[in-house]
Amino acid sequence: MATVRKARTLWEGDLAGGKGVVNFESSNLPPTDVTWAARSQEANGKTSPEELIAAAHSSCFSMALSAGLGKAGTPPESLETSAEVTFVPGTGITGIHLTVVGRVPGMSEEDFVAAAEGAKTGCPVSQALTGTTITLTASLA
Repeated sequence: MATVRKARTLWEGDLAGGKGVVNFESSNLPPTDVTWAARSQEANGKTSPEELIAAAHSSCFSMALSAGLGKAGTPPESLETSAEVTFVPGTGITGIHLTVVGRVPGMSEEDFVAAAEGAKTGCPVSQALTGTTITLTASLA
């Protein structure tokens, strides 16, 4: 069964001086401010589309890797995944780097890296972002 998730942004003003509020309508998470300055300079307590992509990618990748490890008979004790989305004003998103550290009893480093590479390409968010270079660093704790 398909699911649909919704978010809504109200933006006021021009790009450089304007501001917006992202509302997470499906989850009812607290509204989050977004500005061009938060996107192109320092976050200063506000979010950006790239941070939201990083959150989506790190969580989706973790789920995909957990599923793959479980199917292989080596479920993880834990996976800590970070995603770094690089944005260059005037160019756009130039890359995403995933870093994962796993605790997977009985698994070799080589097998973990291979499983992580599979999750990188199989994760639905990775698939949605195929126009961007996605790199990965994977290791066992």
